[in-house]
Amino acid sequence: MKPVVRIMVVDDEKIVRESLSVWLRKFGYEVVPVGGGQEALDILDREEWNILLVDLKMPRVDGIEVLRKAIEVKPGIPVIIFTAYATVETAVEAMKVGACDYLIKPIDPDMLTLKVKKIVETQTLADENVMLRDKIDTIYQFDEIIGNSKSIQKVLEIVGSVADSDASVLITGESGTGKELIAQAIHRNSDRRYKPFVAVSIGALPDTMVESELFGHEKGSFTGASHTHMGRFELADGGTLFLDEVGEMSSKVQVDLLRVLEEKACYRLGGNRKIQTDVRVIAATNRVLKKSIEEGAFREDLYYRL
Repeated sequence: MKPVVRIMVVDDEKIVRESLSVWLRKFGYEVVPVGGGQEALDILDREEWNILLVDLKMPRVDGIEVLRKAIEVKPGIPVIIFTAYATVETAVEAMKVGACDYLIKPIDPDMLTLKVKKIVETQTLADENVMLRDKIDTIYQFDEIIGNSKSIQKVLEIVGSVADSDASVLITGESGTGKELIAQAIHRNSDRRYKPFVAVSIGALPDTMVESELFGHEKGSFTGASHTHMGRFELADGGTLFLDEVGEMSSKVQVDLLRVLEEKACYRLGGNRKIQTDVRVIAATNRVLKKSIEEGAFREDLYYRL
């Protein structure tokens, strides 16, 4: 169940605040219309709010004052200012104080929806990142969770045993079982913990882009290559490269990856300079790779190298 997004609409014009509230409720948001700046300040810190929509020009307590107070009592809260006074100065002032965006009256409902949706998506990603960090921290606190679950205990034993090694690791399991989480735990408990952890999902990339993304390319190496691009192996130098959905690799990329793992060096597409790679590779897949090997879809020598 998705969390409720609460929005406060502050405008001294009743028709504006009511119409905006009705519109936003169509998208499942919980919207509270407020008739002025002072009323907004009175309820601001008494309830939880995800987004504030505030008119700039209001009698007595204006939008800038509401904005300042909101930033003070709820740091980081997204505030969109709207005004009929379309001057650069007012918009700049509001943005300097801390507004995340502004709209000019009469409000375009579709534009408002897009801006609100963007804020909600950003907040959701931030919340997910916090949850992920919390999960990772829990894994690091071995003493607190050992014994709670035999399966978790077994996973932590494996993490602990391979973390100090520099060997490649292959993690298997169904989608959504936390393979990247385990990869991060291995990295964070290894000697490479202070170097980059770089992740790439092979399945999310077009076949034509996988080589460029992994090994990089030189300017002009192919149509559209307008600049030099560093590959993930270079970006992960000294650290860990997590290859998710490794079972989706084409046969050509499998050959290239095997060569990089054996030689610890790669070449950018269109380049002739050998780039040394000090990278630990952790791969993951939801496929049964031994079956893929039998079907000729995955190289056996790469499987054992991983």
